[in-house]
Amino acid sequence: MPSQLNKDPHNRYFDLGAAREVPDTHAWDGQHELPVVDGGVGAGDDAVPVVDMRDPRAAEAVARASEQWGAFLLEGHGVPTELLARVEAGIAGMFALPTPEKMRAARHDGDLYGYGPPLIASYVSKNMWSEGYTLTPANLHAEFRKIWPDAGQHYRHFSGVMEEFLKEMRSLANRLMELFLVALGLTAEQIAGVEAEHNLTESMTETMHLNWYPKCPDPTRALGLKGHTDSGFFTFVMQNQVPGLHLFRHGPPADRWVEVPAVPGALIVNIGDLFQILTNGRFRSVYHRVVVNRERERISVAYFLIPPADVKVAPLKEVVGGGKPVYRALTWSESIVVRKEAFANHGADLEFGKGRTALDMLSISSDEDDGAEHHRD
Repeated sequence: MPSQLNKDPHNRYFDLGAAREVPDTHAWDGQHELPVVDGGVGAGDDAVPVVDMRDPRAAEAVARASEQWGAFLLEGHGVPTELLARVEAGIAGMFALPTPEKMRAARHDGDLYGYGPPLIASYVSKNMWSEGYTLTPANLHAEFRKIWPDAGQHYRHFSGVMEEFLKEMRSLANRLMELFLVALGLTAEQIAGVEAEHNLTESMTETMHLNWYPKCPDPTRALGLKGHTDSGFFTFVMQNQVPGLHLFRHGPPADRWVEVPAVPGALIVNIGDLFQILTNGRFRSVYHRVVVNRERERISVAYFLIPPADVKVAPLKEVVGGGKPVYRALTWSESIVVRKEAFANHGADLEFGKGRTALDMLSISSDEDDGAEHHRD
């Protein structure tokens, strides 16, 4: 019952905003042992790459960032700053609603959409210090009617803001996909051929996660979001001015987390596992996590681009060229099964070097059939 949320940390909808301590069910021991370094300007090799889409050499910057980091800050993207401010304000207002009102949209076991903990919570035994709302452009109105069943002013305003945001983000996603293909070194003729054969840009589907990371009484015991890679092609992240997103980097000099700075107006781009497969390992997915703050709450939006669930994804032949594919073909739905296995054997715990990652499981070993598929079906 909603009235018990403040009292029962075992409940998936434990009221984090009212918590005065971190219960054992939300404690992540050993997750804060690696050093955290600032990724802002002036951080040298640990400065998170910045790509300005207005720069004539943006494709070169995308290539470097995608090969070396799997993530970058995106500026000059064309999404109005005032719209991003309205999105942030609307999300903050929604998560500030009384818990019983949010619970009207609660996600149930097996559901993909609605209000609740992060979707990767189903893969792990501990709870994370965050709440979320998962939806798509198609179900946006139906989902928000659960929270505002009277379809009043708040519903109309927030729905309108998010529709405007989704329209801008889809346009940006299409432009960035083209920039990624240019960054891979494909000619205009090759890009046209890829689109004619695979319809990459138009066929991408969208999912959006609205995230709230409340103030935490003991951030050293909690995690806002466990370390993981995204499963799809790429993700845009809009965040408020409270840092918290960390990118994992291997040594030398030592394994570490790099904190992504909160740059006004900039969006973060994270490359996912299926894009690493599509580019035959040239552009790599980024392992990342979110930490929480004792003094300030953090708001973010993750806008995911994934292929249709039943479409095979494999290295593009234009990228493989005269070489060999390093990953086997599979659908997004099949990749989720592999992803669950990786979480089960701790292969998703990259910072601890345990098990095999999902991408390890999908790699083609040198003794496998040389004739393996190397293009999208």
